[in-house]
Amino acid sequence: MNNNNQKYQIALDNRELKPPKRNLGAEKLRVIFLSGIFSLFLIITIILTLPLTVLTWSGLFVYSSIVSLVIFLFILLIRYFATLFMAYFYVTRYTVEEKEGFYPFISILVPVYNEGVVLQYSIESLLDIDYPNYEIIIVNDGSTDDTSAVAEELVGHQRGRSGLVKISLINKPNSGKAKALNAGIQYSEAQFILCMDGDSQLTPNSLRMAVRHFIDPAVGAVAGNVKVQNRKHLLTDLQALEYLEGLNMPRSAQGFIQMVNIIPGPIGLFRKAALRDAGFYSSDTFAEDADITLKILAQNWKIIYEPNAIAYTEAPSSIHQLLKQRYRWTRGILQAIRKHKRHLINPTVNFNNSIILWQMFYEALIWPVMNIFVNLYFIIVALFYGLSSFIFLWWMGIAVLDLMAAVYCIATEKEEFRLVPYAVIYRIVFILLIDVTKAMATVEEFLGIRMTWGKLERTGLRGLPKTANNTAGAR
Repeated sequence: MNNNNQKYQIALDNRELKPPKRNLGAEKLRVIFLSGIFSLFLIITIILTLPLTVLTWSGLFVYSSIVSLVIFLFILLIRYFATLFMAYFYVTRYTVEEKEGFYPFISILVPVYNEGVVLQYSIESLLDIDYPNYEIIIVNDGSTDDTSAVAEELVGHQRGRSGLVKISLINKPNSGKAKALNAGIQYSEAQFILCMDGDSQLTPNSLRMAVRHFIDPAVGAVAGNVKVQNRKHLLTDLQALEYLEGLNMPRSAQGFIQMVNIIPGPIGLFRKAALRDAGFYSSDTFAEDADITLKILAQNWKIIYEPNAIAYTEAPSSIHQLLKQRYRWTRGILQAIRKHKRHLINPTVNFNNSIILWQMFYEALIWPVMNIFVNLYFIIVALFYGLSSFIFLWWMGIAVLDLMAAVYCIATEKEEFRLVPYAVIYRIVFILLIDVTKAMATVEEFLGIRMTWGKLERTGLRGLPKTANNTAGAR
């Protein structure tokens, strides 16, 4: 092993590319035209239906609750089955699709800040990767613990599964994950960059499975599959189910149309040209992964989902840590949406980005509020108007949907079947708690209340869980 450390002076350029000039007059005319047609449709609907509406106050509450229940379930069913069918079509196409071998040189970037407890285990998982041509670049973002010392012990050429792997270290002042990743991107000479979190552990076939999509020159990035490592507890088991049903299944559906909306921080493989076109990572949001994804899509690159490029991550093991994490995720996503709002309000700029942004807007802003309001409203109406049987049937219907989705996701990913029973309380308890946190984060974001990044306390879990063995050899 060679531990001769070579030091380099790197000039970092974190500037974003200037957007192209736009014809604002034409864009405004298109928006006015579309808005006029939609407004005319609403006016006609109101004129035709208003004379037929005759209700008492008591009847208003009863009928409105029933109509609201039907509308809510209708939206829920469309959301579920559209996601489920597209995910199924993607997985079906994926299992029969053959791709040629493609093994370009890849740089794996590991940005770390106070990750001394887990860094050794993360690097061990990277050295066990079954890929013949890659390097590891650790970017120490001004850690105050022993991260730098642990990283320096790893620098040099280490023995990997497929031969010697070069490990480099960049020490820089603390300036955030986005700038740490930019430092590694500009230091790397590879044309393909894998970005991950310092606590993530990758399965051996992750690189081989992800990089083959870049045979298509239109593919700018590949989103990996994130799973929970620290299971066997109620809260972390619920998160393991959430990652399968709430994150990976929608990502499979988005992979069907090649427009994944968020490349997860624990594992994302990029074409360097796509990162350059997007202006690299930005540090003006708390969700740099969502921001870089939207910028890559805006440059008309395709983004694919690879279910067998798997990263295991340590999930929060306490309610307090979980809510802090989801609070930051929500505010970061809202910041990314506001940053790219021109695609949200004007679909003529980039129609694909508009679809993705509206979907993100719905999931981050509308759905949590709707879910909280519907639960409270139906409970109040049931208590005062004797509709408790409807509420029970409603909750049972939602539980059946979640059970169905859980069985599908666990069967598809060869996961632990013991997670299925958690689906009974997943929507009614766990997701409702998360949605309350999202609603509070949304209010504070629009009020402009200052927030800090926050950091999850790591326990230093070693090795991959048993479920990794089920997917390590998958196609």
